[in-house]
Amino acid sequence: MFKKLTAILSVVVASLAFTSFSYADGHGMKKDIVDVAAENGSFNTLVVAIEAAGLVETLKGEGPFTVFAPTDEAFAKLPDGTVEMLLMPENKDQLVSVLTYHVVPGKVNAADVVKLDSADTVQGEQLMVKAADGVVMINNAKVVMTDVEASNGVIHVIDTVLLPE
Repeated sequence: MFKKLTAILSVVVASLAFTSFSYADGHGMKKDIVDVAAENGSFNTLVVAIEAAGLVETLKGEGPFTVFAPTDEAFAKLPDGTVEMLLMPENKDQLVSVLTYHVVPGKVNAADVVKLDSADTVQGEQLMVKAADGVVMINNAKVVMTDVEASNGVIHVIDTVLLPE
């Protein structure tokens, strides 16, 4: 129990440290997942991939969605040429599979994520969840920021691109 509480507190502190996200427009309306990611500046590759996969309208939809969003640095860790290959029109199905593997239906906040052992993705496979020693892992990706609110769900920032089996 202490380890889970420590993990929750560490994730909450990390998310408070990243308060530079701006989620609302000038009228107090929250932005959707795509807009939050696009405006942040750390998810340029993810946004390009969402556009190439034809998932913009879906992720701007009502939801709610939970997105484990890899940063540009996470995409840069992939083997050379992987991103370019996935963005080719003939590989759209594979790109959709990779991206939807990062999405869980419903809104799952950090406090709920750490209670899970796994989560079913929109892609159809499961993500493994592990919280230990103040660190939350989704498969082999470390959660580096949590609970980035959007009008149609929540984003948790991860440091590694998740690849389906």
